[in-house]
Amino acid sequence: MKISENTFVSLTYNLTVDGEVVDKATSEKPLEFVYGVGMLLPDFEKNIAGKKAGESFEFTLSPADGYGELNPEALVELPKEIFMVDGAVADDLLVVGNSLPMGDNMGNRLMGTIIELGDDTVKMDFNHPMAGKTLNFAGTVVGVREATEADMAAFNMGGGSCDCGSCDCDDDQKSGCDCGN
Repeated sequence: MKISENTFVSLTYNLTVDGEVVDKATSEKPLEFVYGVGMLLPDFEKNIAGKKAGESFEFTLSPADGYGELNPEALVELPKEIFMVDGAVADDLLVVGNSLPMGDNMGNRLMGTIIELGDDTVKMDFNHPMAGKTLNFAGTVVGVREATEADMAAFNMGGGSCDCGSCDCDDDQKSGCDCGN
């Protein structure tokens, strides 16, 4: 069976950025998803379409085809007082490199990474961590089968607002979710 709409796919891969493996799925812990429900980058799916179990793949996605170019407007300077917990600034959270869940004035959840600390301000980057990066994928299709109703229910979260397919980003009760990346 070939990878096509509504097939359940499992695959291994290495994602290399700037010569370094930054993410991978192994045969012991493959990436599993329903093809065509919007869980993955559209151009990732295009590059594996039609592949069968046992076939290898290797392709490169430009920033425009991956997570986009770096957006300078996503670099935001915020007042330190918004990081107050119980009346005091939570200094243990305010560390350069820390990623924190934040919300905008529309109620949207965003992940921001602290890039600079000032006396009264915190500069954060709300770009996706892979924005501006060229993504090099290499892997092997482990399995392809028709997706079941249970697969569709588990992986078709609707809205496509997550990078992950294993959780509902609006449901904070689910453990193991890291939907802010």
